[in-house]
Amino acid sequence: MRRLRWIPAVVLLLGLIEFGVFVGVARLIGLPLTLLIAVLLMLLGAVLLRREGLSAWRRLREARLAGQARGDQALDGVVGLAAALLLLIPGLLTAAVGLLLLIPPVRRLARGRIRAATEKRIPASAANSVFGPKRVRVSTPPGHGTPPGHGTPPPGPQQPPQGPPEVIEGEIVD
Repeated sequence: MRRLRWIPAVVLLLGLIEFGVFVGVARLIGLPLTLLIAVLLMLLGAVLLRREGLSAWRRLREARLAGQARGDQALDGVVGLAAALLLLIPGLLTAAVGLLLLIPPVRRLARGRIRAATEKRIPASAANSVFGPKRVRVSTPPGHGTPPGHGTPPPGPQQPPQGPPEVIEGEIVD
């Protein structure tokens, strides 16, 4: 609850920054064009809010019916809805962030960050059921992990490790 005390200050600061950006853009391109852009971005946000909501609901339902983990579909829906809400908020700065979240690589990056933050906060077994098995990639130093008598001998104190590092990819299933 202590973190929530900062929200009014953040909202006020965001409003001041949005006003400054709006005034700056209005000086550059004129007030009527700036207002038109702001209204069009808000309308785009309203349209996207409906579309992203329905799309997220459809993907979640399909994943549930297929018996797949629904975490990634839920996170994709959250990022899409956040982008639509940022476009819907009056202001050019939040609209720019919302537009950035609509770009697939940025959207994928945001989804990955949210997934990592979520996995840190919930138990591993719950994360496994929400997001599916966690994919891992482990690399070993050269020469380690090779059974005796196969391939290169394990490095001793006199021999430096030889060969490329061994990479093992897999999934962690709880």
